[in-house]
Amino acid sequence: MTQSDILIRAPRPGDHARLSAIWYAASREAHGFLGEDRLRAQRKLIETQYLPGSELWLACRQDRPVGFIGLLGAFIGGLFVAPEQQGQGIGRALVAHAAGLKGRLELEVYSANARACTFYRGLGFVEISRRPDDDEGLPFETLRLRREA
Repeated sequence: MTQSDILIRAPRPGDHARLSAIWYAASREAHGFLGEDRLRAQRKLIETQYLPGSELWLACRQDRPVGFIGLLGAFIGGLFVAPEQQGQGIGRALVAHAAGLKGRLELEVYSANARACTFYRGLGFVEISRRPDDDEGLPFETLRLRREA
């Protein structure tokens, strides 16, 4: 399959369970350093607060979500692609869609997530700041990145 078979659409009723599953599978790979207990607790927040409170755009193949981006204004609150679908242009397509809607984009990423840092830098994001702790005050360094329109 190619990037050309990806359709980006708004969520529909019933999509959130699939998005939660994508988030969890991708997070276990990318954020394994957080630990399984913390990821399970975060999943509850994803399902009850983040997904309902974000502007979501889904990347779909054959109308099945394979990735998504969550926007809070021009801030990328999350970008997740099903592990078996990674490396096929889905993340790039979602960021391009968000940039088309918002122009300049910002995000935070764990510095320990080297693959994501490389991905975002490859798309033209540059570091504008860093914090030694994450949003929960735990000692996981985060980088704030920005890409101009």
